[in-house]
Amino acid sequence: MSGFNSPAGHSPTGPASPGPAPVDPARQAERKAEHESLGSLMSQVSDDLSTLIRQEIALAKAELRETAKNAGKGAGMFGGAGIAGHFVLLFLSIALWAALGATAIGTAWSAVIVAAIWAIIAAVLAVLGKKNLEQAQGAPHTTETLKEIPDALTPTKETR
Repeated sequence: MSGFNSPAGHSPTGPASPGPAPVDPARQAERKAEHESLGSLMSQVSDDLSTLIRQEIALAKAELRETAKNAGKGAGMFGGAGIAGHFVLLFLSIALWAALGATAIGTAWSAVIVAAIWAIIAAVLAVLGKKNLEQAQGAPHTTETLKEIPDALTPTKETR
């Protein structure tokens, strides 16, 4: 009866099994250790460690590339906006200087007043810019995953 195949998916000895039974990873590691040499196991650990380090470096490169690309685009946009804004503020400042100069203050003092206003604005922007730069993050995902590398990779006093 070796050629018997039932349409319901059953073999002559009982229902067909869905696949191999799941293997406990700890038991699988024990079996591997029993059948492979220490040198072979150490080679596999070395290969796995090399792969892990290459993946971490690739992750860091990808994160930093993306961060640099976004920062470059943003800096370019701010640069263009800064030039356009500079011209707007230049002409508004000239208009304010002329308007104040037409009063009893005079043109010299009106220029000092306009310059003082711009000095205050520049100081406030510098403080806010410094605060934003201090909040910049480098590669947070890479830093987090590097912390997850086991302490077993660092030599202890007993193994030195």
